[in-house]
Amino acid sequence: MKIIDRKQAVQLIEGSRKITFLTGAGVSTASGVPDYRSLSGVYQGIERSEYLLSATCLASEPQKFYTFIQSLYHPEAQPNVIHLKLAELEKTKVTWVVSQNIDGLHAAAGSQNLINFHGSLYDCYCQKCGENVSVAAYLASDQHADCGGQIRPAIVLYEEALDQTAVAGAIRAVEAAELIVIIGTSFQVHPFCDLIHYAAEDAEVLVINQSAVQLNRTAYFLKEDAVNVFENI
Repeated sequence: MKIIDRKQAVQLIEGSRKITFLTGAGVSTASGVPDYRSLSGVYQGIERSEYLLSATCLASEPQKFYTFIQSLYHPEAQPNVIHLKLAELEKTKVTWVVSQNIDGLHAAAGSQNLINFHGSLYDCYCQKCGENVSVAAYLASDQHADCGGQIRPAIVLYEEALDQTAVAGAIRAVEAAELIVIIGTSFQVHPFCDLIHYAAEDAEVLVINQSAVQLNRTAYFLKEDAVNVFENI
């Protein structure tokens, strides 16, 4: 990777016409949403965290699943400058956001060209009747008042397949970009990290992260909190 400074990163973003951003939990930590894997992440101190977010847990121990899911909601969290600037870039550039995050903050910031690769906590439905249910109703009870069915958020759990519409849309967004910006992710979770393989040969790649990521191609790297970068865009 070629190390660059903040000014060069800003110039890359401002000088590109078609940009696809691949975002992870690091873009939301400034909003007060903890990440998943760091020492301060939500998984710390919880045994079998993957199990608690699995289809098996939902089916066999729904109350345990529900209790854990409730801890992932942060209604007090507001979009930070990263979310807001990505939404604003849509006004002047062909901009897409493909996010691993399920916290709903990109949507709250106003991003329209948004693909929630793993779904959203703010899209809930009843498994019995299929009716959409408000987040407020779900946080009050995981039992659907109308039919007694179990409510769940439309997120991809362990053991579940990804939404192929989301996957196809993400691939198209990466293929069309002249600049791909990876922000706030270890870029190790498959198949999200595999999206980079669909980038055009002449596309540039910029990584803004606290640590380097493994890529199969040349990329620019800025080791910095992305908040500092987007405050200057």
